[in-house]
Amino acid sequence: MVRGVSRTGAIAGGIVCLVLFACAGPGAFAALFSLFAVTWLATRMGRARKLLLGTAERGEGRTASQVLANLGIATVCAAMFAWRGSPYFLTAMAAALAEAAADTVSSECGQAHSESAHLITTFEGVPAGTDGGITLVGTLAGAGAALLVSTACVLAGVPMHWVWIPAASGILGMVADSYLGAWLERRGRMGNDGVNFTSTAIAAALAVAFLRLFH
Repeated sequence: MVRGVSRTGAIAGGIVCLVLFACAGPGAFAALFSLFAVTWLATRMGRARKLLLGTAERGEGRTASQVLANLGIATVCAAMFAWRGSPYFLTAMAAALAEAAADTVSSECGQAHSESAHLITTFEGVPAGTDGGITLVGTLAGAGAALLVSTACVLAGVPMHWVWIPAASGILGMVADSYLGAWLERRGRMGNDGVNFTSTAIAAALAVAFLRLFH
């Protein structure tokens, strides 16, 4: 059986689940489950091809640092929502979850279905799996994942007419992730965990900005 997370990743994931459930209710847990489901499926899509490319997820699964890099911002937003009761924090949580889903699904689907990618900064052709490389299939799949997770966040209390906000923020965060990958990660100036954490923070901040602008 191929595991999705390592032992430390499972512990970190369990803590995240407990915090989201305690702070934002069972709906937040359902949204997190939708994220786990789509990313787990995407990670296993075309696994044989990814093994040949050398980009497949490690056999032991995601570590605690990887889990927290992807879900740390959402967890903090959920805790802030429990403390302040502001819908801004709830929507920011949804955006961070949407970005985490979009980033993973876009990367995994792009590697599974595309021979090559284009660097987001220059659009030059690069091998699939290159930091900062984007594909049409991956981008569309990531956008779909962001919308799915954002819609699931309705169960946590995000109004249906606000769903576009975390979805759009998650997609823009996914784009930011690619830029950070091209500019910083490829040059060794930022690690993958740092890129993921920063991208979810950008998505959360964008969600708050959109709420202030349009509501």
